[in-house]
Amino acid sequence: MKKKFNWSVLLGAAFLMASSAIGPGFLTQTAVFTAQLKASFGFVILLSVILDAIAQLNIWRIIAVADKPAQDIANQVFPGLGYFISFLVFLGGMAFNIGNIAGAGLGLNVLLGVSVGQGAIMSAIVAIGIFIYKEAGKAMDLFAKTMGLLKITLALYIAYISNPPLAEAAVRSVVPTSFSFTAVLTIVGGTVGGYITFAGAHRLLDARQTGKENLPAINKGALSAIGLASLMRILLFIAALGVITAGGKLDPANPAASVFQLAAGQIGYKIFGLVMWSAGISSVVGSAYTSVSFIKSFHPVILKLNREIIIVFIIISCIIFELIGKPVKILLAVGAINGFILPVALGVMLVAAYRHKIIADYKQPLLLTILGIMVVGIMAWMSCGAIVQMLGY
Repeated sequence: MKKKFNWSVLLGAAFLMASSAIGPGFLTQTAVFTAQLKASFGFVILLSVILDAIAQLNIWRIIAVADKPAQDIANQVFPGLGYFISFLVFLGGMAFNIGNIAGAGLGLNVLLGVSVGQGAIMSAIVAIGIFIYKEAGKAMDLFAKTMGLLKITLALYIAYISNPPLAEAAVRSVVPTSFSFTAVLTIVGGTVGGYITFAGAHRLLDARQTGKENLPAINKGALSAIGLASLMRILLFIAALGVITAGGKLDPANPAASVFQLAAGQIGYKIFGLVMWSAGISSVVGSAYTSVSFIKSFHPVILKLNREIIIVFIIISCIIFELIGKPVKILLAVGAINGFILPVALGVMLVAAYRHKIIADYKQPLLLTILGIMVVGIMAWMSCGAIVQMLGY
């Protein structure tokens, strides 16, 4: 019997994944790479959208058919591998959550004039409130949708008033004059790396919206999530391009804020504060939820205390930020780990797609598998190159 698919949950899962991707780092990366590559950054975005979509479709489909979280699938592929991936994702999620809380604090600093530390505590309280609520799943879905739409609407306004050279951006998105492997790795890793690609899939799992019969709807959810994150990326790109083309110089200390301020003055700066806060807070929620979802199947006590552990995860992230500030070196190191998590996790999922004991009679489309293998190879190669570059060899 076919399960009735809940489209509200599907949309919530798509927005949760997209909101997890559109964090403070997302805003900064987009501004920095637009300043470096100008209109040719459009080609990097186009390439990353294709890589993101292939990775996301493979992972969401296999988790939905197996009806198990990624760590349990990995343990079935190779005993102990699920624990290793969970450790990487949990560690990465914690480190990035410190940055997310810092970003949310910075947003409130711009908006309300409070200190970044005070803003971080206020934001952590908002995030905790979502998980204290009895219907936490529904609250999280509604929050993800609201924050996602708010970010896209505000970015659309800034993109419009910055008067970007759209024709040049369109041409250079197909015929670039400059290119950066680091940009591709960073953008793909920032959209579907680490915990992010699993955020929506694990949400569907919790809401019992799985099964082979629901794959058409799950495909739509996976592609919608990538579409939402990519739309935000494109809007920020053309906004930054408009500002740079007009002769604006981005502040290296806060390049994303510069885009908004140069485009729309003090009002633009306040809009940046709102976008930064909504990016930070929604990423805090997505990161905490997904990171803990990677350990909850390991012990009945963790499963029973899932909500409490998520709240403690947020509190610890906030305390670490308050004690030592934004740990840039840790974030860079875990950023490199994040680049490795995607090829490892996707590779494991592709193996699982051909294990009868995991997926029963499901047949993974051959084209999707071949494209998935290509993404694993490309991301592993670029991750190794980036780490060699970081080490200075």
